[in-house]
Amino acid sequence: MTAWPAILGGGALLLWPAALNGYPLVFSDTGAFLAQTIEHIPIWDKPMVYGPLLHLFHLRLSLWLPMAAQGLVLSWLLWLVQRVLDHDPLTPVRGSWSRPLLGHAIHAFGDPTSGDRALGRVTAGAHLLLCAGLAAATAAPWFAAFLMPDWLAPALVLALFLLGFAADRLGRGERLALGLLAALACAAHLSHLPLAAALILLVLVVRRAWRPTLACALPLLAALALLLATNLAVHGRFGISPYGAVFALARLVADGPAARTVAARCPAAGWHLCGWAGRLPTDADVFLWAPDGPVSPPRMDGPERFGPIALAPEAGVILRETLWREPLGVLRAAATNALRQLGMARVGDTLGPENLAGTVGRELALGFPPGEAARFAASLQARGLLRQASAPFLPLHPAALLLGAAGALLAWGWAARRGDRRRLGLVLCVLVGITANAATTGALSGPHDRYQARIAWLLPLAALLAWPPRRPQAPPAA
Repeated sequence: MTAWPAILGGGALLLWPAALNGYPLVFSDTGAFLAQTIEHIPIWDKPMVYGPLLHLFHLRLSLWLPMAAQGLVLSWLLWLVQRVLDHDPLTPVRGSWSRPLLGHAIHAFGDPTSGDRALGRVTAGAHLLLCAGLAAATAAPWFAAFLMPDWLAPALVLALFLLGFAADRLGRGERLALGLLAALACAAHLSHLPLAAALILLVLVVRRAWRPTLACALPLLAALALLLATNLAVHGRFGISPYGAVFALARLVADGPAARTVAARCPAAGWHLCGWAGRLPTDADVFLWAPDGPVSPPRMDGPERFGPIALAPEAGVILRETLWREPLGVLRAAATNALRQLGMARVGDTLGPENLAGTVGRELALGFPPGEAARFAASLQARGLLRQASAPFLPLHPAALLLGAAGALLAWGWAARRGDRRRLGLVLCVLVGITANAATTGALSGPHDRYQARIAWLLPLAALLAWPPRRPQAPPAA
């Protein structure tokens, strides 16, 4: 039974940046996710999903535990992807923790060459070599070791590929686990919802069958139900994103269309933002978070609560008017941001110490043993040294992405010519996932390196795995 030792080893390889740093990589928003369960604070802009998941693993003991879980899950996904792409369908997997699909499910997949109840195989050496290559040349380990929902974006792409294009090579328990993982990934970050929708549409178009489409759609439906239930329980509002209009407004203000709507409708509209007409920030982050910006100061126009929660109803009104007044301007801005986001995939904006002491440091001091806060404070990131320490390891990333993009496109052509549905499905899922991710994050939040770097490493993965395997030559005739 070499599967789980190899998966554990692969997970360890994917977490090496934490060893360099001396602690898991964190972000200021990591503190907000910790506060959801440590201080029981309902964070207005974050679903109540990733925070409880962190708590499930850290148990108020150490953040090394949820980070280890992230590395293990990614390694397991990579193992499954390699296994389902194996070309020896008659070799069963020893130690598989679930039974193969029944014959009618294999028939429904539409590939009679997949064998009778075969799950495929992968060697421990191949898996460790793949994980080592990704760890050395891509951003994968920097997000596996990063305690944010970002790692769930590529996990979602791989999980839906497996459910949509390779279900016949998965056991029952594996399919259930992938469905649960995909549902949590969808719900953990709102940008993952349109990402999942794009992948489901891809499965529907390529497979043209209800069974694989339903297998991919069920996690999205479960995620929507989870968001509705948690938002009702936590915020008292039945909605997928109770205050999401504020984020969309910030983006359209920065891009210009919403700022022009405010200028055109004020002061007659009586909006809070009328006081900012003609001088609204051109940066969405400044609009949302600056202490002297339009969102953060106390409001003087009625609501007892102020800030983004109070601004949400007004934001919805301004968004509707902006879409009515400038639909082409909104589309043009979204397309421009999406294209910019496609070309931004550096790791650097996840490595700094900005605002960590008052967010992550505070939560560690409140809810963890004293030694945990001390370990965080001693890390390179907390001391502002991680960017310099990581610099020698990052130059390979752009080259790996370029080679990966070229290799994935070539593999696409090969798989399409040969009719290899699984390899074609992997390449298409990666390309659609990367494009949908750029469109969603660029259009709604604005281009940031972190948003694309978290998922772009799937390009080298697809290039490596979607190529045809080398077949052993037949022995010469006697």
